[in-house]
Amino acid sequence: MTDALNDVIAKIEALELGTYGGDFLLTWEKGDADIRGVALIAKALRELHRQGKSFRIFDTGLAVSIFRDKSTRTRFSFASAADALGLGVADLDEEKSQIAHGETVRETANMISFLTEAIGIRDDMFLGEGNTYMREVAASVTDGFERGVLHRRPTLVNLQCDVDHPTQAMSDLLQLEERFGSLEALRGRKIAMTWAYSPSYGKPLSVPQGIIGLMTRFGMHVSLAHPDGYDLIPEVEEVARRNAAASGGSFTRASSMEAAFEGADVVYPKSWAPFAVMGRRTAQLKAGDKKGLAELERECLANNARFCAWECDRAKMDLTKGKKALYMHCLPADITGVSCERGEVSKDVFAQCRIDTYGEAGFKPFVIAAMIFASKVKDPAAALRKIAARNRNALSFD
Repeated sequence: MTDALNDVIAKIEALELGTYGGDFLLTWEKGDADIRGVALIAKALRELHRQGKSFRIFDTGLAVSIFRDKSTRTRFSFASAADALGLGVADLDEEKSQIAHGETVRETANMISFLTEAIGIRDDMFLGEGNTYMREVAASVTDGFERGVLHRRPTLVNLQCDVDHPTQAMSDLLQLEERFGSLEALRGRKIAMTWAYSPSYGKPLSVPQGIIGLMTRFGMHVSLAHPDGYDLIPEVEEVARRNAAASGGSFTRASSMEAAFEGADVVYPKSWAPFAVMGRRTAQLKAGDKKGLAELERECLANNARFCAWECDRAKMDLTKGKKALYMHCLPADITGVSCERGEVSKDVFAQCRIDTYGEAGFKPFVIAAMIFASKVKDPAAALRKIAARNRNALSFD
């Protein structure tokens, strides 16, 4: 066992984790030890993978993914995490299932879970709906397990909902830890979570909400900036305020991207739709109001266009601490002159920071695997020691 892996496992041993048998739906529902534990398990799994070692904990079983929105990084991260843990992957295509014929959520959840160990769900487009749907699935499999229908209850992982994007926020946290050396080193550092212009509308609020909801727990000074009307869910902002008060950090608002970037150690310029717009959009989608949706899109794109100067460019990056803040993005970014005429970030800034964003995304498979691992294994530290011992004399392909 390497010193790095041994050190991580020792830190996990020192924590009192409450993750066994649970789901991972919102970061702020988890205790500090649980957040740190998942981060440490992810680091351990990443180190094992770096060494070319297996970290399988299942001999059989399924991981079922339910994607109600398009995805590249999260979809493949979930599949690769499940495979690395020893699970087969099945994607539930709702149009090809009996859901199209009126099958209930309770029935579907049980029917897909007979040999299923984990269910990952992305449902981020409908404000007030996504996290609610996940909790209905969770309650359904709990009922099936308690009534003896299911031998084991699958673990649910939120792969992005309307409220939070925990696998992304945790990946971002690990990127910050790697950049600054430790989670403790985040205390006192400034992160600017800002809206940025996009030539599209309707992007979920969950990424900025995930950032303000998690980074305030680590003593960071979180500065939120957006144009008038682009508010987040008020309850999530209140979570950020409480977290900042408890950690010694801060949660403040800035009136411009420039003000938020001033002296920042980290910047996260990302487009999202206004909170009020997402509520209107959900109602129109439910009603099948195609005319109303088309009008709402025209209205929102016109409003976005008023703020096309909200772009992460070189001049704004020069306002950051030492002119060299860490640029973060969940990807794909709207890159000016590359993916669109005007976008969230200038071509030169993204070109300089591109590899950092790839590394940021690269934590996600290990975060998802760690969330499943922490839920399925009673003693993660002991299990990791067994995995390390199992691999000690394994054939190396270095």
